[in-house]
Amino acid sequence: MSDARILSRLAGLLCLAPTLAWAQPQVLPGMTGSDIDTLVSGTQAAFNVPGVAVGIVKDGKVIFSRGYGHRRAGESAIVDEMTRFAIGSNTKAFTTAALSILVHQNKLQWSDPVWQHMPEFALSDPYLTRAFIVTDLLTHHSGMGQGAGDLMLFSRSRFTRSEVVNRLQYMPFTGGFREKYAYNNLLYVTAGKLVEDISHVSWEHFVQHNILDAAGMKACTTSPAKPKSGENRATGHSLDNGKAVPVAWEFLPAVAPAGGIECSLSGMESWVQMLLAHGVSNGHSVLAADQIDEMWAPHALLPLADSAHLTNTHFRAYGLGWFTEDFYGARRVWHTGTIQNMVSYVSFLPEKNVGIVILTNQDDHHATYTLATALSAAAMGHNETDWLAYFRKEAQDNQKAAAARDKADGPGSKARPFIALPASEMTEYTGTYHDRWRGDAVITQDSKGLRFVFGQADDLGGTLRALPHDLFVVQWDNRSRDGGDDSYVQFHRDMSGHIASISMAVVTSDFSFDVQDLNLKRVSH
Repeated sequence: MSDARILSRLAGLLCLAPTLAWAQPQVLPGMTGSDIDTLVSGTQAAFNVPGVAVGIVKDGKVIFSRGYGHRRAGESAIVDEMTRFAIGSNTKAFTTAALSILVHQNKLQWSDPVWQHMPEFALSDPYLTRAFIVTDLLTHHSGMGQGAGDLMLFSRSRFTRSEVVNRLQYMPFTGGFREKYAYNNLLYVTAGKLVEDISHVSWEHFVQHNILDAAGMKACTTSPAKPKSGENRATGHSLDNGKAVPVAWEFLPAVAPAGGIECSLSGMESWVQMLLAHGVSNGHSVLAADQIDEMWAPHALLPLADSAHLTNTHFRAYGLGWFTEDFYGARRVWHTGTIQNMVSYVSFLPEKNVGIVILTNQDDHHATYTLATALSAAAMGHNETDWLAYFRKEAQDNQKAAAARDKADGPGSKARPFIALPASEMTEYTGTYHDRWRGDAVITQDSKGLRFVFGQADDLGGTLRALPHDLFVVQWDNRSRDGGDDSYVQFHRDMSGHIASISMAVVTSDFSFDVQDLNLKRVSH
C-alpha cells in the first residue's frame, strides 16, 4: 500500500474517531439517554411540569435513573432519584400485594366472602353483602358508580378508615354486580381494613414492614407526614393560566390503602426489580411468584383506549391493582396514580423483562402518559409514533371541547345565565342538609349571598351563584385545589313548594369529586 493511501486511511479514521468517542449507547432500542432527556424536556414544556423522575429497569438492573427539574416551582432544589413523590393509586398494587401475602400464608383465599373475615362489612343490598368476595374489592366491577364515596377520602376529608367502611351500607349501586367496570377507591380502603382485621396490625405497618422494607425500597413510606423544610420531597402543583402553582399538602387519614404511599424513584425501581424477579429481592422472597401471576391476570374487561390502533392493542382488562393489555404484540402491565397534585405511572413489559417508572409533580396525566407510552413503545422497538405530539393534541382537543361546552350551556352561558336573587328569596334555601354516607352540608346567608360548606372537611366551602329554576353553581373557595370541581346545586321542592332536598353534579368531569351520588335531604331551616 502506498504511503499516500496509508495517510488517507489514517486521516479517515481520525475523522471518524470523534464520532465513535461521542456516540451514545442506546438505553432502549432506538433511544439514547440524550433522546430521553429531550423527550422529558419537551414533555415538561408542553404540560408545564416542574419536576420529573424517570427510571428504567431491564434484566434485573437499573439501566436509566434520572431526575429533571425542580421539586417546587420557583425554588432551586432539584429532583433526583431520592426525591419523594406521592404515587397515588399505584398504592393499590401494594394493598393487593399485602393481601397476596395473607393468601400465601393461608389466612384467607381470594374467593372468600368478605364478611367471613370482616363481620362489620355491609352493603346496601343484603344479597351483595353475602356474595361479595375478596377480589370484588379490587377489580372495579362491583356495581358502584365511578369514584363512588371519594368525598369521604379526598377534598380535605376528616373521615377515618373505620367510618368509611361503616358507611359502605349507604352507598348507592348504579350498575349491575360484576357487569361494568367503574373505578373505585372506597373498596380499596375496605381492602386495607381487611388486611388489618386479618393481620392484627395497621395497614401502614404491614405494608411498610412486609413490602417496602423487605424489598429495600429507599425513601418510601406508608405514613407520610406534613412536609418539613429541607426534605427531599416533591410539592404538587396545579395550573393557573398555564403556570404551575404549588399546592399545599393535605392530610388524608382514610385514603392510604387506595393511594397513600410516598416513594422515591430509587424505591420504585426496587419495587419493579422485585416484581420482575418473580417476588425475590436481595436473595429472599417478598411475594410469591404465583400470587404475582394472579394479580397480573385479567379479571374485569375494559374498553380500549383511543390510541389502541397505534399500539396494536386488542384487549384491555383490570387485574388486582393492575391494568393489563396487549401492546405491539406483547403483554403490558401498568398503573397510574394521582394524588396531592402529583401523577405517577408504572409500566411493565414482562416478556422484555423491562419495567418503567415515571413520577411527576403536576396534576396532568398527559405528561406521564407521554413518557410511559413512548418509553414502553421504544422497549418494544417502536419509535414511529410521536407520543408527545399525540398527547399534546389530545390535551388541546379536550380543552377546546370543554370551552365549547362551557360556552354552550355552562354556568353563565345563554342557556344558563346567572341571575340576581333578592336577599329575601335567598333565605328559603338556607339550612342543614344531610346525606347518609357523606353527612351534613350547611347553607348559610351573609351580606355577600349564600354559602355552601361540607361537614367533616377542612374548609371545603364555596359561594353559591344563582341560575334559573332553583339551580345554583357552587364556586369553591380554594381555586388552586378545588377550582376544577365547581358543582351544580339543584334544589328540589316538596308538594307544598318548600325546599326539601338537593342533588348535585360536577360542572366538569372529575369523578373523584363524586357529588352526583349525594342525596342531601333538608333536616333543619
